[in-house]
Amino acid sequence: MLPVTLLTGVDETTRGSVATTLLTAADRPAGPAATGPAVLVEYDVSGLAGGSVVRIARTLAGVIDRELIRLGHPCVSCAMRDSLVPLLVGIAAAEKYSLVIVSVPGAGDTQALAEEIARDASSELRVNAVLTVAHTGTFVDDLTGEDLIHDRGIPTAAEDGRAIAEVIARQIEYANAVILSSPDDTAAALARALNPQALIRSPGAAADLLGVRLHDPDTAETWVEPGSISAPLQDEGRVQTLVWQSARPFHPERLYDALEDLVARTARGKGTVWLASQPHARLGWDSFGTNIALGVLGPWLADLPVDRWSEVGQTHQARSALEWHPDHGDRASYLSITGIDLDVRELRRRLDGCVLRADEWDSTLTDPFAPYLEGSTAA
Repeated sequence: MLPVTLLTGVDETTRGSVATTLLTAADRPAGPAATGPAVLVEYDVSGLAGGSVVRIARTLAGVIDRELIRLGHPCVSCAMRDSLVPLLVGIAAAEKYSLVIVSVPGAGDTQALAEEIARDASSELRVNAVLTVAHTGTFVDDLTGEDLIHDRGIPTAAEDGRAIAEVIARQIEYANAVILSSPDDTAAALARALNPQALIRSPGAAADLLGVRLHDPDTAETWVEPGSISAPLQDEGRVQTLVWQSARPFHPERLYDALEDLVARTARGKGTVWLASQPHARLGWDSFGTNIALGVLGPWLADLPVDRWSEVGQTHQARSALEWHPDHGDRASYLSITGIDLDVRELRRRLDGCVLRADEWDSTLTDPFAPYLEGSTAA
């Protein structure tokens, strides 16, 4: 079975440098590639807007495969979907290469690729590790800012409206290890807060991960389950995380009015929301920098027969088993909000002030969220 390492990161130069370092280290006689050369798969996405991407597979000795991929839709993930796995399977079938490193373009979806490999080629390929490269000089500003992916000039689909903070946060949260371009205590602490399970490494130490199996697709899926939270063991330096929960629903208007203040100076917020005006819709909170979205995750367990509980994520099921309420079941709000120099006490106070008071349970509520929640179940 051919080991595969997926390498991602929005900074093209830094990711390319780490990819070359890994390829070189893998071909050393004492390295994990001693039984054969390693292969690096890279994508030239400079022609994405025109509908084409060039995929190159090479060893240290030279190029072994080059293909121009024509796209009906100019999207990085489309360029890789359904075409990368056959290439990797072909490399495995040659039985002369010891591992493959795939450098995933900045806008690519590493999770989708890892899941495609596990689903379609589990007998030929094994994802050993998912590594994310972060440029330390811009890392903190990127995660706490408002810039969109197009503002950075990263090739992607024209309709890709993601914030750069979302792209980076998603990469960090799915990774087994984060490679920082240079030492920085705040950047390292922020990466650990977003993904407490991830290893933090320097570029020079990244090669040590090549021979280690770090990735498990089922475990990784639970890390990024929609509606889950991140709970680091402790705060580090300037990086703080508030873990907050309430057994009372949010008042929709008070929450709506407070959103801008709640995400100010934050890097990442996530969790599950119980909104009083949406009693049958379990909502997910996702904030990236100052960009925030609430979306419908699905029904609450309390509204489903037991034989349909498998439709709800395992993390939520486990939490509900521990905290099931005799009156409203699994309905609850729980959030984790991470930022730099956060006033955690004030943030907690603001969230507490947004929940429904005892005298408001039977009130008629105006819901400013309803027009934005597709599939919502307004009261």
